[in-house]
Amino acid sequence: MEGYKTVKASQTTLTELMIPSYSNFGGKIHGGLILSLMDKVAYVCAAKHADGYCITASIDVVNFLEPVEVGELLSLMASVNYVGRTSIVIGIRVISENLKTQVIKHTNTSYFTMVAMGDDHKPREVPGLILKSQDDIRRFAQAMKRKKRKAIIAKEEEAMHAGFDDVSCREELLEERCVLEV
Repeated sequence: MEGYKTVKASQTTLTELMIPSYSNFGGKIHGGLILSLMDKVAYVCAAKHADGYCITASIDVVNFLEPVEVGELLSLMASVNYVGRTSIVIGIRVISENLKTQVIKHTNTSYFTMVAMGDDHKPREVPGLILKSQDDIRRFAQAMKRKKRKAIIAKEEEAMHAGFDDVSCREELLEERCVLEV
């Protein structure tokens, strides 16, 4: 089908050994490094689908579920979950593997929204998506729901900023662990 690609056509896995220079002060792999690798694999997956340059537009929540240790093999698996007109949602699953014990841990899952860019530095249309499995359908539908939820939250955030009320805010803060010195 012209103008459409399968999910499988752009699936990408990035695997890297976690070395001591990647660790933080606590001896675990630095979260910023993992985020950088996630952005890299998201880019490759999106660029393969779009046949060109893409930029990161947003990242959904990133939860660090398990620490990653020095010496573990980190694998980041990326798939196109959803496409809009110019945007692509990439689902990323991150696992770590202890090569000595063969213990595998799911460390992160996140969704990166990428936008395809043309030579004129403006968003350009991306191919549609061919859904060939129940997982493909589920992921596409879930991405649609996340997109709708994000739009609702964005409107709520805008209303919250527009309707800021210092008096009621101060009353709410009395219940929290803070001291007002203003």
